[in-house]
Amino acid sequence: MVGIVARLSMGSPTRPWFCPLAGLVPALLVMIGGLPVVAQGPAAHHHHQGVGVGPAAGGAASPGAPSTNHGAHGHDLGPAGDTYDLRFIDGMVQHHTGALRMSEFVFDIGSPGVGALAASIWSDQAQEIKAMGQWRKAWYPDAPVYPVAYRPGADPNSIAGLQPMTAEQIASMRMLNGLPTKANRVTWFLEGMLHHHGGALTMAHDALRKSHNPTIVRLARSIISAQRHEIVRLRQMLQHDGLKKPEYFHYDGLFSFP
Repeated sequence: MVGIVARLSMGSPTRPWFCPLAGLVPALLVMIGGLPVVAQGPAAHHHHQGVGVGPAAGGAASPGAPSTNHGAHGHDLGPAGDTYDLRFIDGMVQHHTGALRMSEFVFDIGSPGVGALAASIWSDQAQEIKAMGQWRKAWYPDAPVYPVAYRPGADPNSIAGLQPMTAEQIASMRMLNGLPTKANRVTWFLEGMLHHHGGALTMAHDALRKSHNPTIVRLARSIISAQRHEIVRLRQMLQHDGLKKPEYFHYDGLFSFP
């Protein structure tokens, strides 16, 4: 994925393991579609005690809730048309934002390489968020600044056929409906990211069917190529911990290109 987008230079302040989203004055604010994404690089993450905050939009769990539920993925971007690429960008940016926030919970984990994988995922997807924001500005200069979604029954070729993405749609795209405990955060991350990647594969295949933009097509193919390999790696890490559930193989049908 690095070949498609320019590498970002990112820093982050010291943060507790549970990644609070408040008080992050030095944080990099990635502004996509008018929605600020609190994004912090993995390199400067440190482990210490602190107090957490609530989950992302749509979540109800507290930091102490032993939840591994990352929510259902509402990946419907609407029909093909002149605004499809805009809808894809806004949906994928929100989806990637969920991956950034999930990854930040395990930056300090060592064996079996969970923290390193999380840092790699964070870096790749932060780069893609930046690139998609640039494409959005270049291709759709008259689009609303907020994230948009298709309005059912409307013209898929017209900006007027779009509506603001709802809080429920954003939460569904991000697939982050609860926060882990310190004890369960590794399994929470591995299982959650596996299903999160499955959602991205679904969206990438949708783009290959509906987009005629070669840049979006290249991005979709890159997402499929990278995330199918990461799903296999996530399964290996889960098996290392004695977990091998049938649901981990649910997305294998999306590994190949159409």
